[in-house]
Amino acid sequence: MTGSDGASPGQGGVVPFRLWPPVAMGAPLLVGALLTGLAGDPFQLGGWRVPLGWLLVVVFVLWNGWALVMFQRHRTGLLPGQETRVIMSSGPFAVSRNPLYVGMLALYVGLALLIPSAWALLATPAAALLVLWGAILPEEKFLSHEFGSAYDNYARRVRRWL
Repeated sequence: MTGSDGASPGQGGVVPFRLWPPVAMGAPLLVGALLTGLAGDPFQLGGWRVPLGWLLVVVFVLWNGWALVMFQRHRTGLLPGQETRVIMSSGPFAVSRNPLYVGMLALYVGLALLIPSAWALLATPAAALLVLWGAILPEEKFLSHEFGSAYDNYARRVRRWL
């Protein structure tokens, strides 16, 4: 199977995650919300937080929806345990090697603003680092092994985040 991107197919292996991405991002959000509920926030978020929070939720829906369409179009695995068959390099994958995680971070910030929880907002870097360690680095190692120079060339052309 060859994707319309021209990337050669892999052997259909499965990515070994260290930490499932929704947990990597959900845990800091939950801890931040709990801290807000128990101790209050160190500073107040203004009224600007609501429209920006909803805007980020909409961005998440549209951006991740676009990426999910690409997964369907290329008939490659999305969830842990599903086979990865192609390197996608068009659509949102031309802008970011990890568009789903970028979208999840937008959702994270949007939810932190809507809750509202300054602690959850301050924990955004922790969520990004957890998903980097738990999912992105293992994925990159797997894809480099699975697809060789085709993935390595893609990784040189396209940024990890944005």
